[in-house]
Amino acid sequence: MLADEDQRLASLAEYGVAPDDCQEEVGLILDVAQRLFDVNTVLVSFVERDRVIFPARLGLDVCVIDRGPAFCSHTLGHVGPLVVLDTGLDPRFHDNPFVIDGPRVRFYAGAPLVSPSGHTLGTLCLLDASPRNAFSHSERDNLVALAALVLDKLESRRLMRAGQVSQNRFEQIAATSPDGILCADHDGLITFWNTAAERLFGFSAAEALGRSIDLIIPDRMKGGHGGGLSRVAQGGAPRLVGRSVELPAQRKDGTEFPIELSLSMWWDQERANFGSIVRDITERRRDEDRLHRLAHFDPLTELPNRVVLRRRIEDITKGALPAAVLIVDLDGFKHVNDYFGHSAGDLLLRDVASRLLACVRPRDTVARLGGDEFAVLLAESGDEREATEVADRIVSAMTKPFQVDEQPVNIGTSVGIALYPSHGETVDDLMSHADLALYDAKAGGRDRHCLFDVGLKAAVVLRRTLEVDLRHAVEADEFELFYQPQVRAGDGALTGAEALLRWRHPERGLQPPSAFLPALEGSSLAARVGGWVLRTACLQAARWRREGAPNLVMGVNLFGVQCRGGDLATAVRLALRTAELPASALELEITENIVLQNDGAALRTLRELKQDGVGIAFDDYGTGFASLSLLKTYPVTRLKIDQSFVRRMADSPQDVAIVRAVTMLGRAFGLSIIAEGVETQAQRDLLVAEGCDEIQGYLFGRPMPAPDFASTFGLTGARGTIAA
Repeated sequence: MLADEDQRLASLAEYGVAPDDCQEEVGLILDVAQRLFDVNTVLVSFVERDRVIFPARLGLDVCVIDRGPAFCSHTLGHVGPLVVLDTGLDPRFHDNPFVIDGPRVRFYAGAPLVSPSGHTLGTLCLLDASPRNAFSHSERDNLVALAALVLDKLESRRLMRAGQVSQNRFEQIAATSPDGILCADHDGLITFWNTAAERLFGFSAAEALGRSIDLIIPDRMKGGHGGGLSRVAQGGAPRLVGRSVELPAQRKDGTEFPIELSLSMWWDQERANFGSIVRDITERRRDEDRLHRLAHFDPLTELPNRVVLRRRIEDITKGALPAAVLIVDLDGFKHVNDYFGHSAGDLLLRDVASRLLACVRPRDTVARLGGDEFAVLLAESGDEREATEVADRIVSAMTKPFQVDEQPVNIGTSVGIALYPSHGETVDDLMSHADLALYDAKAGGRDRHCLFDVGLKAAVVLRRTLEVDLRHAVEADEFELFYQPQVRAGDGALTGAEALLRWRHPERGLQPPSAFLPALEGSSLAARVGGWVLRTACLQAARWRREGAPNLVMGVNLFGVQCRGGDLATAVRLALRTAELPASALELEITENIVLQNDGAALRTLRELKQDGVGIAFDDYGTGFASLSLLKTYPVTRLKIDQSFVRRMADSPQDVAIVRAVTMLGRAFGLSIIAEGVETQAQRDLLVAEGCDEIQGYLFGRPMPAPDFASTFGLTGARGTIAA
């Protein structure tokens, strides 16, 4: 209870509200709040002496609760909004029955509803079943603005109720009211004009009294209001009495502005009298428009947001009209933010929005889903040809350079397409299937589009099943390392081994890399498995160097996530130290994709490791697009000639020329060369002739378990297996 509880309750009584009494007046505000803040429940609460009532509510079944456990009771004495991010961690609420039982409120935010007399009547509050990490200053400001809109609506109710008591009581309140108050007789002539009305319309009381109510009506609408009052006074049915309506009004200087007008009527000596409460709602309109746009439009591009897109798709599906949904994703946008800054990225996104709008018809919808992802809804156009033509236009429009800081910048675009009704009959299905098509487009390279087909969904289901199996494989230690020998090209002497990951599935047996590596590399398990491979291979290399191969170098393939994590150097040094292995005995193998997907931090890490003495091998060399330029930047110590060139050397002069060029390039850069995929003596002879240093392939050994490797090359302790 507050110190001024009696006065507060008296102020509350002036509104005369009851449970579910104001739904029509403020329901739209609650709907905007629910969408804007993405919460389950929005309430207008009035706190009485022993209970809390909800004159308007959204997302809650009850309309009255006891005051004791109500969160809103705490807001009464709080300056500004009360925000509780996690009620379960707050000492005031952790054992509250609404937290541990019932609706299970875990997040609460309430903005006070303060009457003109300065008393807190209740709140506009947000409730949700999930706790939050943050509620920003802008979100608090928006909640306060919405609370002000609610109170505006309810203030009109208070003044109307006061006006119904008596003319004298009405005039007493009206004299000090911040709202314009005016009264008119049965002929529509003004009989009362308060100070606020003078400020609002520019007419003094002396100028207004005795004149027609049409004084405040725009010229184009004059005659309607006074006539309506006369009709009611003569027994006609009142259309506006007891209601609040929004109308245009006119000031003394002729300018128009929007008002909210609430009309009441009473009888005095059998003559009708009318009281009007008038409020300038220019600011409210601005606030409503701003909050409406926040709830429905992306503030950066001014495109509709995901909420609007889903609603328009729902409208189309309800009408059973054909349509197409296109999900558009930018390729390479991250680099714009990284190199030019987020302000430049924002300008580029606005330009993207303009180009997308130029690719579609006026009746189509272009929406921003978030980040660098957009969507296009083609209304009444479920034809595959039309959808792909639009996708082609989008891809073509995005390939033209963007101007960022007066520099031309190229980005790529991928588009996924789903058609209604052939690819789905619900919003979720269409969005999900367009997303699957988008992922397929991105997997095939940028600047392309893909149409959904059922095979994509089956592939996703298979991939998810595989991800579950992979997680179990990690927990059950089902992975193991095989080792393929690397030998000196001239005499076949063992120089090293490449550690290769294998999965021994308990039901399907030994799985080849192609069956699981792509899924593993794209999962959250990659870093964990990559670390295990590194530690195990280092321990095995140290053992074999002690058991007969003192100069053996162990090659370990890296996952992309290991380079992105920022702790690769630490992990490598720890693995070397634990195994008591010199840095020169380890060679990390990287591919062009790993290089291109990583930033300067990865480059610095690899340079550190090279300075430590760790070898860096460029795997699958010659198959990519940017390999030559990357040799100048990355700290590579060895090139691995891809097996696709080696296998065709005996029959293809072009492949021999490629091998010769790579070998000469390696010498020029001071790099050693190793060729993969050597299966025949003829291939070996050609490689020796071209000056290749080392070779690897089935001619000298397939990938094999550690005991078999040790036995093949006469290492002691051949039966031992390393586990890390």
